[in-house]
Amino acid sequence: MKSLALIDGKLDARLRFCQRRIMPQDDATPPRVTVLMAIHQGARFLPEQLDSIAAQEGIDWRLVVSDDGSTDGGPGIVRDFATAHPGRVALRNGPRRGAAANFRALMADAGGAGFTALADQDDRWHAGKLARAAAALRAVPEGMPAIWCSRVVICDASLAPRGLSRLPRAAPSFRHALVQNMVQGNTLMMNRAALALMRAADRLAGPVVMHDWWTYQIVSGAGGRVIFDARPSVDYRQHGANAVGSDGPAAQIARMLRGRHAEWSRQNLAVLTTCAPLLTAENRALLAEFARLLNGSPAQRLAAMRRGGFHRHGAFSQAALWVAAALGRV
Repeated sequence: MKSLALIDGKLDARLRFCQRRIMPQDDATPPRVTVLMAIHQGARFLPEQLDSIAAQEGIDWRLVVSDDGSTDGGPGIVRDFATAHPGRVALRNGPRRGAAANFRALMADAGGAGFTALADQDDRWHAGKLARAAAALRAVPEGMPAIWCSRVVICDASLAPRGLSRLPRAAPSFRHALVQNMVQGNTLMMNRAALALMRAADRLAGPVVMHDWWTYQIVSGAGGRVIFDARPSVDYRQHGANAVGSDGPAAQIARMLRGRHAEWSRQNLAVLTTCAPLLTAENRALLAEFARLLNGSPAQRLAAMRRGGFHRHGAFSQAALWVAAALGRV
């Protein structure tokens, strides 16, 4: 893949494993999926999520749970689950720096066999989620980093459905990933090449806004494939302790115009600048336009918006992006 051929010589030796051709799996063999789950004070909802993972069919699954310092019964629930599923479950201590750092630590230590999926502690997976994702990722050419994600059913604390997450209005791209996330981490699954790419990025990056947004940025920026499935695969539980909630376009736009989004953008720019050797030449140039969008004069910011083609999904959200560009709040 040409994006990984552009890695500078200093990093080339460390990243050769990203370029290795991946041996195809026999379609008759159940795909191997390692599920990475970050937990913290999750005992209340954890059993239902664990049961939905164990119920996945047509998959040879393994579960690695990283506990970020829970003082409730969550770790004990995981140990009981491990006893019920011998040889399939591992429990480890997390870095205690929040959900994004916990998931990053899990990905950094994950093995390269098969596919890797992320799981939140408080959702419920739909039947066939992993098999559906694996089938889509198996169709990707060998060696190309690829991630799969989907819509979710937004639920209340008791998992009563409230609606579906929004459909994206355009295909995934780096120019979109720089200003908006469309990869919901609790649905995310990646192939071996994408995991290798994210492990390489982890060695370069400082703190990230959120692990799923960062994954979307790195994979799309490196020329990889982002597969979005319009069918929901997760019941996404909303409750008072969510690390990230589900809010509508109005709340997202208000956050942008108040300047909160600008803080995230500057953090994203800093992280992606350190990871620039992993990006394609075209996307490194796009990242430079993004820097002008954040740091230039009003005229320079608007010119960068035009040249870069940065976009958010939805006409109202896109209009707000132009306003934010004029005000210096992207």
